[in-house]
Amino acid sequence: MRLISEPSIPVKIHKMQERVRWQHPTIVEREIDQTSMVIDDRQNDSPEFSFLVIGDSGTKSHFGYHPQRLVAKLMLEHKDECSLVLHTGDVIYVVGSHEYYPANFIEPYREFLIGGENPKNIAYDRMVFNLPFLPVLGNHDYYDVPLMYRLFTGSTLRLRRMFRYKDFEIGWHGSNQGNAYAKAFIDYLAGIASPEHLKEHLDNHYTAKVDTGRCLRYEPGMFTRLPNRYYTFRYGGIDFFALDSNTFNAPSPLPTTQAGDISRRELQKRRQEIDTEEEQILELSDRLNPDNPEDAEQLDDLSAKLDQINEVKLDIEKQLASHTPATIDFEQLDWLRQRLIESWNNSQVRGRIVYLHHPPYVTEATKWHQAQTLAVRHRLRWVFEQVAQTLGNQVKERPIVDLVLSGHAHCLEHLRTVDTGYADSHINYIISGGSGRRPRRQRPEGSELLETFTEISGSPTRKVADSLLYVGRKGQGFQKQLAYSCVRIDVHPGTPPKFTVRPLVAERTGENWFNSQLEPFVI
Repeated sequence: MRLISEPSIPVKIHKMQERVRWQHPTIVEREIDQTSMVIDDRQNDSPEFSFLVIGDSGTKSHFGYHPQRLVAKLMLEHKDECSLVLHTGDVIYVVGSHEYYPANFIEPYREFLIGGENPKNIAYDRMVFNLPFLPVLGNHDYYDVPLMYRLFTGSTLRLRRMFRYKDFEIGWHGSNQGNAYAKAFIDYLAGIASPEHLKEHLDNHYTAKVDTGRCLRYEPGMFTRLPNRYYTFRYGGIDFFALDSNTFNAPSPLPTTQAGDISRRELQKRRQEIDTEEEQILELSDRLNPDNPEDAEQLDDLSAKLDQINEVKLDIEKQLASHTPATIDFEQLDWLRQRLIESWNNSQVRGRIVYLHHPPYVTEATKWHQAQTLAVRHRLRWVFEQVAQTLGNQVKERPIVDLVLSGHAHCLEHLRTVDTGYADSHINYIISGGSGRRPRRQRPEGSELLETFTEISGSPTRKVADSLLYVGRKGQGFQKQLAYSCVRIDVHPGTPPKFTVRPLVAERTGENWFNSQLEPFVI
């Protein structure tokens, strides 16, 4: 039984546009830029500031432990010294349902919310943050529940226990095609029925000014909504670009050649293999007792494997379904291209940071070779190439962006590209996706990433990136180590900017927990 469903890219785009009343006449006549915002905290001009990065967090406690809450406590030690919190997506597992916001978001991060001393009184669609909390959408924030599975999981406790080995936080609802996330974080203009009320709302909250027009004013403690599913803001002379990678991660179609036919057969064979593996896991799970501590630990490991299997299945399905050219959100990519060019031509800007959910480069065992990973890499590479060609010598020896932050892979990882032959060369990438959901292992193939360039004669394979730090799952049995993490990044004055990255880790070894701050590094 397929446990989750995902809307198509055109549906994602259309639904999100409806929710923000994209280019509504009342918005257009006020010359409002719906992709920009200004953070009005009276500190946004300081060139020296710090921010926290978390991702893949929105899950429940496991067997008496709540890793997400432990990571939140690490964050609290730095809260007073940080100006922003960036979230790289997957705010709520498993299907982004509003049912799980109270337990899986509001409760763990209560100190970051107005009224957090009474978290049960905070509605998920009425959250106000006391510190800018700036997420992007993850794939789980778009997922939904097929009707048949909903009937199983939402009916009786007995039927729900049949699915205990799945350990899936699924109830009656899914995300409703990203609607829960939109109501939680985005300025949900579709909820304003009266034309007069819409005008009043825009005149009250879209009062900031940027080069592209009026925009949303983000006021901590007062009004903390985001303008759109992708957006930009400037802080301390750094331009931040928050992207929705769920609409440009579709794999390119398999070629209609003999090589394409071979790839299709290999994918079909792989899907059959993982179907068999899944059945074996489920049969073993049926024989285990979740009330027995040793069995419960094994069930948790098996559930983690089922998580991975479902992700691999979805990736294979995306590839097998790619008979026609992939649907790509060119509107967003063109927006990023233009805004990067404008950023480079603005003397007030000294650096650029992109953050999104899907990592373009990663060595986590289940993600490094996924078609979606390559799709995101190639689409961002295309944007960077366009920007570099437009700017010419203006870029000199600097990369197009100073830092790319992402999640999706359940780990903390620092990678740096080498000379790829393209404009994504020599860029630092930090994956912060280990903030609550089960950590994953690094691939056994090692820390060097290779890529085959099919567009070049002979399809040469060459090195494109190095993994310089990996924090996740390692060891086996009672020696298994599970490292949950976030990062603090200190931004220093100067052009180009320097960043000190401070990994913060809560690690479980056996039944014991340890907090550690790994050695900071400068990029």
